Amino acid sequence: MPADSPELMQQITDWAKIVLEWVGFGTLTGLLAKAIMPGKDPGGAIATLAMGIGGTVIGCGILSFFSQGKTLITPISPAGFCVATGGAFIILFFYKLLGGYYFREGEGPIRRRGKGSSGYRSGGRTPTVVINED
Repeated sequence: MPADSPELMQQITDWAKIVLEWVGFGTLTGLLAKAIMPGKDPGGAIATLAMGIGGTVIGCGILSFFSQGKTLITPISPAGFCVATGGAFIILFFYKLLGGYYFREGEGPIRRRGKGSSGYRSGGRTPTVVINED
């Protein structure tokens, strides 16, 4: 197949369209999952994109499995968007769980306080220790 054949160019165009759809859709679902989950979320743009794409694969795959092939679940549909966001939410939950956001090894659950109080992870500050010398 020559490099300038119309069939090759059409295949490249189709693949580029699919990749851009998944990147855009993954970003939207990852951002929505981060917006739904309370608290500060770890990761940047690449992590959000990966969570969104992974959530899409998980959510649409599970829904397709349970529908037993009766309906085609595409990511770019209302049902696909809902299950993709749910899948990204699940990935974000486990990402935070394994990253030590909810529990600290040997200490148990982390207790969060308001923004004005000091304590573990309160605004990124270290608690101050005052020693009274009498």
